[in-house]
Amino acid sequence: MPSGNILLIDDESKLRSLLKRIISLEGYSVFEAADIKSALRISTREDIEVIVCDVKLPDGNGIDFTRTIKNKLSAVEIILLTAFGNIADGILAMKSGAFDYITKGDDNHKLVPLIDHAMEKARLQKRVKQLEKQVTQAFSFDHIIGESAIIRSTIELARKVASTDTTVLLLGETGTGKELFARAIHGSSPRAGKPFIALNCSSFSKHLLESEIFGHKHGAFTGAVKDKKGLIEEAHGGTLFMDEIGEMHIDLQSKLLRVLETKEFIKVGDTSSTKVDVRFISATNRDLREDIKSGKFRSDLYYRLHVFTISMPPLRERKRDIPLIANYFLQLFAKKMNKNIMGMSSGFLRYLEDQYWKGNIRELKNVIERAVILSDQEMLQVEDLPFEFQLVQHENNHSLSLLDLASVEKTHIQRILHFTKGNKAEAARLLNIGLTTIYRKMEAYGIRYPPE
Repeated sequence: MPSGNILLIDDESKLRSLLKRIISLEGYSVFEAADIKSALRISTREDIEVIVCDVKLPDGNGIDFTRTIKNKLSAVEIILLTAFGNIADGILAMKSGAFDYITKGDDNHKLVPLIDHAMEKARLQKRVKQLEKQVTQAFSFDHIIGESAIIRSTIELARKVASTDTTVLLLGETGTGKELFARAIHGSSPRAGKPFIALNCSSFSKHLLESEIFGHKHGAFTGAVKDKKGLIEEAHGGTLFMDEIGEMHIDLQSKLLRVLETKEFIKVGDTSSTKVDVRFISATNRDLREDIKSGKFRSDLYYRLHVFTISMPPLRERKRDIPLIANYFLQLFAKKMNKNIMGMSSGFLRYLEDQYWKGNIRELKNVIERAVILSDQEMLQVEDLPFEFQLVQHENNHSLSLLDLASVEKTHIQRILHFTKGNKAEAARLLNIGLTTIYRKMEAYGIRYPPE
């Protein structure tokens, strides 16, 4: 049986009572109002999903009321009641945002099915808004992990520019989280409910990139069998994030500059321009000033893009954040792989903190995912790390070095034992040595399995 909250607005008490009884019998909760003032008070206080409203009311007009409600509560659906149904009234009602309209008395039998359909639409819109809110929250600044002073100051800088429409340029090494920041800026901006479109400029050739960004008309080139919207048009009202902007061919840079200056562009194969309202956020790991000197990047475009610049700190400058980020990825992958891994050993964490992290957060994510796959214990151990990580730690340790063959041999034996889950016979076979030899080397190197 249907359920939901209906607001019935009509100054005729007898008709209101009749309609309330009809609607209530269908399982809906019905609230009543005789005028717009009372209706506004109820709609603010109660979780109203569908409104059935007379067009003529003592203190106003139902069509004006529809516009007011749709501006305040866009998910609420409104059905208008008219004394004399005509096409002009119907068109005006629909343009004002009404779900539908019916004629009093003549169309009463249509009311309940219409309410059912309006309720379905209202709940669908409410669900969409909830999902949009969840997506926005998932990409907010509050979800960026880090307590170091450098990342907190970077977040604060991004927060300040988020509320504006200013063009932003994110600078930083690969894997420092430039797209995450771009999404957070969008999610904290007035454009949050509109599209966020991400494009990697290095993923396409010059001609494909032009079509991806600006779109094309049917017949513009071989294979253009129909009109296609470009990503700029798809991002209308929202944000276009262009990663690796330094890889864009210089011929396309002039077209992008035109969009930034005029808010309009021409599709491939088109003769007329298309207007667009888009915020631009771009990112690069290149030195664009050097690219300007070498003729690879336009200086006028650069000055348009870097109105507000944010430099993303590399992970090696955020050592305090490494355990927090690593633990986040550990929980993520342990849950995904259904593994009961509670944390990381102190040795494991020490190795992480000693790395250079050329690939930054992206590299750390990959290392943790690999370690979770390999681990069969409650804590991630040093042996779960890539072999080259362990060599770096040996190199940094004053008692060991890469030239120390014994240290390399010890590490290799530990890795093989971990791979065989402590089966020494299998480890000896893989190492191509005798069983007595592996026992002797384990004793000489102080190797214990499982590690203590």
